[in-house]
Amino acid sequence: MTDVEIDETACCGYGNCLVAAPEVFDLHTDTGIAFLRPGRPREADRVAVREAAADCPARAITVRG
Repeated sequence: MTDVEIDETACCGYGNCLVAAPEVFDLHTDTGIAFLRPGRPREADRVAVREAAADCPARAITVRG
């Protein structure tokens, strides 16, 4: 699968990534910062992950590959 990185200093917790790919991303309850769910992303998540990166207003998600 593609390599996904979340810039925690850029993330503002808008949650757009959760809308695009709820099975891949979640928000820390204490900080509101996005993180990847354990075991994610998978190959089947490729399209949703790219959509989440494109939908992030803070451009905090980088997708490589």
